[in-house]
Amino acid sequence: MPEAHPTADQSARPAPNLVPIPPHPPQAPVPWLKICGLRHNDQAAAVAAMGVQALGVIGVASSPRWLAPGQRPALFAAMAAANPACLGVLVVADPLDGELDGLGTGQGHQVLQLHGQESPQRCAELKRRLGLPLWKALRIRSGADLDLALAYEGVVDGLLLDAWVADQLGGTGQAIPIELLAGFRPCLPWWLAGGISAERVTPILDQIRPDGLDASSALERAPGDKILGRVAELVAAVEAWRQH
Repeated sequence: MPEAHPTADQSARPAPNLVPIPPHPPQAPVPWLKICGLRHNDQAAAVAAMGVQALGVIGVASSPRWLAPGQRPALFAAMAAANPACLGVLVVADPLDGELDGLGTGQGHQVLQLHGQESPQRCAELKRRLGLPLWKALRIRSGADLDLALAYEGVVDGLLLDAWVADQLGGTGQAIPIELLAGFRPCLPWWLAGGISAERVTPILDQIRPDGLDASSALERAPGDKILGRVAELVAAVEAWRQH
């Protein structure tokens, strides 16, 4: 993320508030919207053309939304052709040193999202070696997990909070209890994931103010196969909130 991070009480921000997203200088209204788990080039282009701020591709082989490395550049290229301002995000978990050559620049993505057990120290090392913005995903089940999130401030460029589900790193559709997040105001941008759909936009944003919303399973007919009508409804709901 850019150097200017929101530090004031987010509940006091007017809507729409313009906050930069990396690595593009143009500003985007909050809440940003990321659609994750894309597997089809035509859907990636269609979703990007709706004006979302980011698309996610899953690089975790155990995920039903996994996309093989050789297929990722074409999907990110389709995204960029439809919307050059849309960020390509590659989601990985606990990458080994021997895998880093395929995770850096030149693969089509602009951001690496870490969804495993990466420590702040490992994140700092990966950022130095890869030269990309990093977002750290954390699975939340208690306030103690939110305290852990603060250890990543100054190390990564953004946080993504998802619900804790045993033996699953994400994409479950389970939601974090909103009351856990009521006082969460980190000094860096953060995304909320977990069951994000058009119907939940207003109930969520009436209570908390994440910088971005990350949606996946609630928009699918099958893992990785997005229902474009549902995506459009979510985009419209987010835009309506920005303008309210």
